[in-house]
Amino acid sequence: MSAPLVTIVDDEPEIRQILTETLEEAGFRTQSFARAREFEASLKRVTPDVCLVDLSLPDVDGLALVHRLALEQGAAVIIISGRAQVQDRVTGLELGADDYITKPFDPAEVVARIRARLRSGNSRSQTSGGETATFSGWTAHFNRYVLVDEDGVETPFSHAEGEVLRLFLDNSKRLISRAQMQETLGGGAGDSFDRAMDVRISRLRTKLREDPKNPRLIKTIYGAGYIFLGDVTWS
Repeated sequence: MSAPLVTIVDDEPEIRQILTETLEEAGFRTQSFARAREFEASLKRVTPDVCLVDLSLPDVDGLALVHRLALEQGAAVIIISGRAQVQDRVTGLELGADDYITKPFDPAEVVARIRARLRSGNSRSQTSGGETATFSGWTAHFNRYVLVDEDGVETPFSHAEGEVLRLFLDNSKRLISRAQMQETLGGGAGDSFDRAMDVRISRLRTKLREDPKNPRLIKTIYGAGYIFLGDVTWS
């Protein structure tokens, strides 16, 4: 198998060079772009495994690009940005990013975060052995990143949301603690990770049309974690 492909989208030449050299030394293939339009054109030819996206791009709003990538591509999306405000992190995660790294960064940390994303994706595929799950009137197609209801109405979900959903479906009717989620899904630590999970679980509940006051599928066990109550069939 070929090495995972990491795409770097950043208008700063120094950042692209540092990331390219570090990632290639770590065994990844890379491609880099200074502008979003060039990167989006390349997606017609190849789909990267991980996208590193700066938010301050000269031709396209970085958050809009992250949202399109999360919903339309199968790649993991990691934001690398000089914007360190909590609201920027929250917005990026709400729009579907898998992780958020602030500048200046340690290149070794970027490598570790990428490996964590790839490990979590591989472990999810190996656990279920399938790409389609049926539960409680819903069908989740992980090869297309869409939820389909009983009437055939499709609702897209992001790669990041799909990782959380798959974790729930693989562990139906079993308590999943925050520590287990972090160990399995990787990503940031502490408040950053907790906020990311809160955002993704909230978005999943909305897409599954859950009652926010009394969800029937994804239950919060306060002080302990979460439990998914649906019966799941994989194919």
